[in-house]
Amino acid sequence: MLNHQPHSIEWRADTPFSTKFDDPYFSLDDGLAETEHVFLAGNHLPERYCDGFHIAELGFGTGLNLLVSLAAWRRSRQGGVLHYTSFEAFPLSPDQMITAHEAFAPLQDLAAELAPLWGTRITLPDLRFEVILGDARATLPKWSGQADAWFLDGFSPAKNPELWEANLMAEVATHTKTGGSCATYTAAGFVRRGLQAGGFEVTRCPGFGRKRHMTRGIKP
Repeated sequence: MLNHQPHSIEWRADTPFSTKFDDPYFSLDDGLAETEHVFLAGNHLPERYCDGFHIAELGFGTGLNLLVSLAAWRRSRQGGVLHYTSFEAFPLSPDQMITAHEAFAPLQDLAAELAPLWGTRITLPDLRFEVILGDARATLPKWSGQADAWFLDGFSPAKNPELWEANLMAEVATHTKTGGSCATYTAAGFVRRGLQAGGFEVTRCPGFGRKRHMTRGIKP
């Protein structure tokens, strides 16, 4: 089960909001399109996919980014295995995640495939998934992996600044392969500066929906 520290949500139409952070789990405009724009296109995916490609993520949330990433992997007909590691301090229950996925019609077959499997690990012929529970400031430094691409998807920096601290952004860079990338929906100055200080070459580019700008980074 994903219930490590129970997290309270409330539903506003089809969108879950965190009551702790008063922030939605995905874009009010179109969560699926946001993931494709910010995290896939922001990391030049699926073009960079290859066997063993490793995505890491801060903020697992509803699991939407995993669904979108795996759907893109399968559409690309890439052989081999996609690795996906996420760090989450306030996990939703499987039932909450399954309800959230109902809003995304194009993902229903994949959501149904994963629905009975939700836990801290999932192994499929084309997927190795793990969610590491706890405060990422404590868990990420202990992680032995390195990612090809990072999805930085915590709650708003204004409401959840702990997940965007400079020291944590430096850990993200440390756990990124040379030539690897990161992307996030926010263009907050302190986030960009933290990524730059950590070793990323950072670019501000057009955001999704109501957000004028987002951030991309490359580790040279």
